[in-house]
Amino acid sequence: MQTQGISRRAMLTGVGGVGTAVALGTFGRQAVAAEDGTAKFPLPDKTELNVLITGDAGTGTPEQFAVAAAARKLCERRGVDLAIGLGDNIYENGPEDVLDDEFTTKFEEPNKGIDVPWLMVLGNHDTSGIIPGSGGRPSRGDHEIAYHQHSARWYMPDRHYSVAVPQRAPVAEFFAIDTTPLSSYVLQTDPEYHWDGPFAHKQRAWLTDSLAASRAHWKFVFAHHPLRNNGTHGNAGAYEGITCGDYMSGKHVKKLYEEVVCGKAEFILSGHDHTLQILDTGADHHGTQQIVCGAAAKTKGKADQPENKEFWAAYDTLGFMMLSINADRVVTDAYTVDPETSDYQHAYRHTRTDRIGG
Repeated sequence: MQTQGISRRAMLTGVGGVGTAVALGTFGRQAVAAEDGTAKFPLPDKTELNVLITGDAGTGTPEQFAVAAAARKLCERRGVDLAIGLGDNIYENGPEDVLDDEFTTKFEEPNKGIDVPWLMVLGNHDTSGIIPGSGGRPSRGDHEIAYHQHSARWYMPDRHYSVAVPQRAPVAEFFAIDTTPLSSYVLQTDPEYHWDGPFAHKQRAWLTDSLAASRAHWKFVFAHHPLRNNGTHGNAGAYEGITCGDYMSGKHVKKLYEEVVCGKAEFILSGHDHTLQILDTGADHHGTQQIVCGAAAKTKGKADQPENKEFWAAYDTLGFMMLSINADRVVTDAYTVDPETSDYQHAYRHTRTDRIGG
């Protein structure tokens, strides 16, 4: 993966990496030293937020750069406080080490100028081995967690974590989880990441306790794999049309969402399918709404027999979304992107004012 004539370390340090001071960006922000000494763009401390949502972006292709350029234009116009990356950050198999030049070519360079914390989660392509996208090597995700120490933008302190904004009296809290060990295309051979292994139990307990303890007006759980999805991968519990087995079907993802998240968080944000979908809250899901946003570099298409009610969706176009959040409402704006011109077009707006539990 090394770029000819340029070392991985040199590539990283040229884009705000190890040992490099981070200059002012498009929006005039300066990276500051965090408690651990890492230079990071600071988390916002405000009660009205604009949050950029992208997913399945990490191809390094012209399509990724076009979507990122369009998002940058919108962020310059509207302002942005946070960004969320919904997994598959480094195609096809994830980084080889923390200094892999693909962090530069597939994250830093495309997103240059969008100088805010990017809350990131792992996808199946980030944690693969011999078979691209298998999700069968979860330990590979350790490189992306370690990269948290080397980038001003990249925010992934662990496989699961939460961010409350503002911290003292949060209007929103974002809960990141790793769903790939529960839905890989191959059996997990590392006992730590078995579907019923230590990691799965630890993450479930953490998410249960964290959602219960949250004081935020709005709660967002974000992960690579969706609960509900009208794209070709299908719903959790029947991914790829498979309903048996402990991995490929995603039945344990379904169980985690339905037993821990539904009725506790207002939103599930996911990628995986290369589509844009704003689904309804779903009477069977106790007020938890599914948003799928995985079209930041590829498109995928629609399931032959979609099962979920939707407010709006686009299945064959690149794009991204923006959340505007305050104590009273969450507005979701969907944007499509022309890959030839890097121009965005506003496609749909959905406003939610009802919170779970009042």
